[in-house]
Amino acid sequence: MNDEENKSLKHEWIQKMKSEGKIDKNPTKDHESGLKTLQNPTRRKILQVLTKTPRTLDEIKKELVIDKMQAKFHLEMLEASLFIEQTTKDNNHYYILSPRGKGYIDNAKMGK
Repeated sequence: MNDEENKSLKHEWIQKMKSEGKIDKNPTKDHESGLKTLQNPTRRKILQVLTKTPRTLDEIKKELVIDKMQAKFHLEMLEASLFIEQTTKDNNHYYILSPRGKGYIDNAKMGK
């Protein structure tokens, strides 16, 4: 995917999130929420896991060796902060990186 396609997809995603009321009108609050979410190493590991391929809740908890309640808690925080999204395929729920999550991963790689 080229830069123009990425920009277009990101723009469409932002518009969708705004129309669903998921993006706070106050950018400071939105950034605070994102930073608070990323302070936890387990949540950062989940983002890393999702760079490889979409994963189910069970796959994530198994890979990170955490229980189901912990996995759900962290996934809900990441989803609320718009770093991940859920998708359904063949009656299974998968978690994927959102454009915001992909941006975080790309920036984290550049900072290494």
